[in-house]
Amino acid sequence: MKASELREMSDEQLELTAVEAADNMFRLRLQSQTERVDVPSQMKLNRRLIARVRTLQTQRLKKA
Repeated sequence: MKASELREMSDEQLELTAVEAADNMFRLRLQSQTERVDVPSQMKLNRRLIARVRTLQTQRLKKA
């Protein structure tokens, strides 16, 4: 998901996106420990998505 798409989201949508990405990241970490991961690059994408969301949330808090 691009940063421009994230900027258009509301605060609630951003939080939901971050929670979903963190949950997905948790499942991928478990899967990597127990079996082979189908798409290893997915972990990197989720980590970056979480970082983008948290950055936008911080920026919005500073503006308010």
